[in-house]
Amino acid sequence: MKRAILVPSITITTLVILILPDALFADPRTQTVNFSCGTQLEHNTSIFSPNFVANMDKIMDLVRTSGFGASITGSRPDAHYGLAQCYGDLSIADCVLCFFQARNIVSKCFPMTGGMIYLDGCFLRGDNYSFFQEYTGPNDHAVCGNITRNDSAFRESSRQALAQAVLIAPNKNGYARVRVSVSRAANSRAYVLANCWRTLNASSCQACLENASKSVSGCLPSSEGRALKTGCFMRYSDVDFLNPITGNGSPRGRVIAIGVSVASATTILIIGVVIGIYIWKQRTIEKKRKGTIMVCPRVFGKNVRGFFSIGVLRDGREIAVKRLFFNNKHRASDFYNEVNIISSVEHNNLVRLLGCSCLGPESLLVYEFLPNMSLDRFIFDSNKGKTLNWEKRFKIIIGTTRGLVYLHENTKTKIIHRDIKASNILLDLRFRAKIADFGLARSFQEDKSHISTVIAGTLSKTSEYTDNLLATVWEHFQQRTIEELFDPNLMLHNYHNNTIKTDILRVVHVGLLCTQEIPSLRPSMSTVLQMLLKKEELPEPTSPPFMDENTMELIDGCTAASIANISESIFYPR
Repeated sequence: MKRAILVPSITITTLVILILPDALFADPRTQTVNFSCGTQLEHNTSIFSPNFVANMDKIMDLVRTSGFGASITGSRPDAHYGLAQCYGDLSIADCVLCFFQARNIVSKCFPMTGGMIYLDGCFLRGDNYSFFQEYTGPNDHAVCGNITRNDSAFRESSRQALAQAVLIAPNKNGYARVRVSVSRAANSRAYVLANCWRTLNASSCQACLENASKSVSGCLPSSEGRALKTGCFMRYSDVDFLNPITGNGSPRGRVIAIGVSVASATTILIIGVVIGIYIWKQRTIEKKRKGTIMVCPRVFGKNVRGFFSIGVLRDGREIAVKRLFFNNKHRASDFYNEVNIISSVEHNNLVRLLGCSCLGPESLLVYEFLPNMSLDRFIFDSNKGKTLNWEKRFKIIIGTTRGLVYLHENTKTKIIHRDIKASNILLDLRFRAKIADFGLARSFQEDKSHISTVIAGTLSKTSEYTDNLLATVWEHFQQRTIEELFDPNLMLHNYHNNTIKTDILRVVHVGLLCTQEIPSLRPSMSTVLQMLLKKEELPEPTSPPFMDENTMELIDGCTAASIANISESIFYPR
């Protein structure tokens, strides 16, 4: 879609730049001057990261209205304190652009609690304690330009402009813009901007700017310099970097500006109509081919499970949004792994990825919305479980198997999911199964049948003394008492024939074949599918792994300590 509208977008932008005078444009000044992170690690990532995201959202709302925001979310030690401020010459629109840039950069400090960034147009700081009244700090310093001005007139103009800014700003809401020239020569003029954070009182602001002026004066005879202080920002330059003051100027100037604006707008409108028709046609074609993915801010609604939420696209379609918080490279790796894998495959029994966002610690995966959500919401609920009769359950089993067949055997590179469980099987309106959550999946190149890895999957919170499901099923299978394990929600007493019980026993039998200790004895997924669909005789399964056939119990020696010593495992996509 982006490619289809690229040329028209560039054309419009070029026309606007050529037609309108420079004075009518502002600069959000999003260049990074300095970026630093704290040294303290988060106390609890699962609490601090959501607090960071929520606090940034609050500050965004404040910045949109006043160009400044200070907010607190959560309680210590996992609270997030944030402050953002745009410099006084930025418009609200430019301020929002600058804030977004700063927010994306400061989020790279994770898993550290603190981060501070100075852009040429705004400032952003976050930490887990209240720093709002601070105006000096150990990281205060000046950044000097690399061009030297040897004329004394410019140096004197700069000193006078800096001194004036220190006097003016504390009495004008902490902001001053000054232009000084001690001679008639145009190149002797100096431009200065001074800004204190609005959380400071007048005396603290003045103290901060006095330190800043002294610090940045040390940059002379450089053509420009910036003082980066904990409570303020000051900059001087021989170039007018300040955005124009809106609403000022002579009547004649305003008339000219209005006339140019009207003429320019008319020209752009005519050209825009022509180009707009082209864009509309291209977008219409693209929408028919792929659909449109435009996620609005705050699409998050009622929590579904874990980090999943329900959202709505601009076209009215419901979506499932998986919201992730990165606190280390491992989590980020899982995210990119999931995106790479699921975007490369497409099957009726795999959940469809519609889009993603990868900005800072808060990253999003946007999936198609499946109304019945995940399988575990049914099988572990005594009421909802009754809605899943055997026909629906068998349909889910077959759908899941077909999805695994595709992943193991029909993709360019074999993919092993490694975390198949009820919560990762999603159900559409007609209870068709779709495999989700590919964060732990592993791709296998054709020439790699053997990799070094560790045991994967989501660790259970079940007590170590709880009966092992696999051991229990194996024991009942050996004793021919599998019917004792049937889910009561199946209500098999309502059925008047034994066909369903036979089908259930067959599914259990196939499941045990898939969990045999020797990998070569396990059937491939395509064979499993045939076993489930056809009524052919099945081979007898051997014992599952880590099991003593005499006692049919898990071997005590296979503890976490001994498993930790395993360095290599053979994985065959079956």
